[in-house]
Amino acid sequence: MALMSLLKRLLTPKPDPREDLRPLWRAIVDEARRREWYSDCGAADSVAGRFDMVTAVLSAVLVRMEASPDLAAPSVLLTELFVEDMDGQLREFGVGDVIVGKRVGKLMGAMGGRLAAYREGLQGSPAALADAARRNLTLREGGDAAAVAEGLAHWFARLQRTGDAGLLAGEVAE
Repeated sequence: MALMSLLKRLLTPKPDPREDLRPLWRAIVDEARRREWYSDCGAADSVAGRFDMVTAVLSAVLVRMEASPDLAAPSVLLTELFVEDMDGQLREFGVGDVIVGKRVGKLMGAMGGRLAAYREGLQGSPAALADAARRNLTLREGGDAAAVAEGLAHWFARLQRTGDAGLLAGEVAE
């Protein structure tokens, strides 16, 4: 009996801990896809523009998570969901296995640079955030980086009003 119990524990796959963060990832993607970013602020409704909005919204979430020591491990798992999603998106676009790893590496490098820029902007002045948006977003003609920055500041304020448990559940305060 003990042997069967041991074998069952060894052979039963463990649940993926990233799945607990799937609601937060969904909230990030939903926020990044909000119509107002594209229609009102002028983010480009293109593959590059949508990637830029996902990284901007995700950056704000990661900066919020950095403020809580309890969210250090979940922030790593959230970043892994980002990588998994980007990998899947590249494959949907027909990028082959040999190239996917290189492209994901480049996307992660871009994400790291953007995270640093948005961190500085979110923790600094509105002008710094507008500058970060101007440098890191694909805007359509007539797009307004300052309007996107204002929206990101509002999103970040909502994140700051959200408790850790609510954040992990993807339930961001209004």
